[in-house]
Amino acid sequence: MGTSNDIQADSSGHSAEVGAELELDVTNVAHGGIFIARHEGRVVFVSDTLPGERVRARLTSASHKSFWRAETVEVLTPAPERQPHIWAAAALDRDPVDRAGGAEFGHIELGFQRELKRQVLADALKRMAGIESEVAVEPVPVGPNASPGDAADGTGWRTRVRLHVDEDGSVGPYAARSHRVIPVGDLPLADRLLEAAAPLDKMFPGAASVDIVAPSLGTVQILVAEQDDKGRRRHTPKTLIREVVGEREFRLDAAGFWQVHTSAAETLYRAVQDSIDPDAFDPRAANLDLYGGVGLLAAAVGDRFGSTVRMTSVESDPQATDFAAENLAEWVGASVQTSRVDRFLNALVRDSSAADRARQAAATVILDPPRSGAGKEVIDLLAAVGPAQIVYVACDPVALARDIALLAGHGYTLRRLRAFDLFPNTHHVEAVALLSR
Repeated sequence: MGTSNDIQADSSGHSAEVGAELELDVTNVAHGGIFIARHEGRVVFVSDTLPGERVRARLTSASHKSFWRAETVEVLTPAPERQPHIWAAAALDRDPVDRAGGAEFGHIELGFQRELKRQVLADALKRMAGIESEVAVEPVPVGPNASPGDAADGTGWRTRVRLHVDEDGSVGPYAARSHRVIPVGDLPLADRLLEAAAPLDKMFPGAASVDIVAPSLGTVQILVAEQDDKGRRRHTPKTLIREVVGEREFRLDAAGFWQVHTSAAETLYRAVQDSIDPDAFDPRAANLDLYGGVGLLAAAVGDRFGSTVRMTSVESDPQATDFAAENLAEWVGASVQTSRVDRFLNALVRDSSAADRARQAAATVILDPPRSGAGKEVIDLLAAVGPAQIVYVACDPVALARDIALLAGHGYTLRRLRAFDLFPNTHHVEAVALLSR
């Protein structure tokens, strides 16, 4: 295994070590918020730049045989899409080790950010699933607390922020690609009420993290997680909050999962409704909402097709399923299961009768897995259940493309795809796909 002192020869026999500086021409974007250059034929992944630039970059890893990693320290030839960074704490004039993480596209004009995200999604689909796609990355509205310039520069949207705590009790985000706490004086991506309430100048000795949550209704919540005697983060006490989507209200724990962008829940709620093929939808089928959380996307189905639609929401977190049962209580056809998705599907495949299998074959499945995707085991089990259509909500383009390729092996075809810029000034992009046989 390489160390920080490793010296690695490049393809021409030249050597380099961590800390060495190179002049690089950046040619393309890669997944994960980094960019591609080449040095003497070797790929170098570079941060804090963009295609079309020539930069001076410092090597941070030179031990891998096929690629190196580097951080930009100076722009020699800027691209026309470069802008002053939206967050001074992450700007290029800081040493890379002192740059706050979480806004890795903040130096790029907002429209071009979306083009780069489109390229990453299109490249993943082509490489992993053999699908050519020109899907656009759609902007989404800013929230009610946004300032006039937020829509123009992609700020003021984050309703949940975690501050990490240093040994001395000071708080801040981690530096990019490290666990080093960086004290900051502002949070430009945050909802304005959240930013105003964030305790950036306070000390929290002995704490593990400080979460700030700005729900749709009520006041901003500050959740301090203490460490146990082994240095592990303790769960914070349950704090009930309410989120509103359209005319529907959802109850959940402030520390539980909810979409981060002020408009994300509404955007995905509508996108799931619009993605379902109504001609293939059977309200009496064994419809499923997998990785269902507190019931947001199950509610989207019920609100479109009626409260008597049969739908089982499956979620492994028992607290989330308790809230889902409450949030879906008015929907007579809804039920909630606390289970890991793989175990639930395995039991479904194993125990279903012929009549059950017929209802499953007519089903619509909403699939909203974590960032790592559903994965082969879940995809294989889902294909064995054999639903008529799958609406896949994805927050990682590579995981989505991999799972689409796995579903294609079971006869499912991508019918529709939309992408949304729910994470401006970061590399993340959300997508909603419809697949059917």
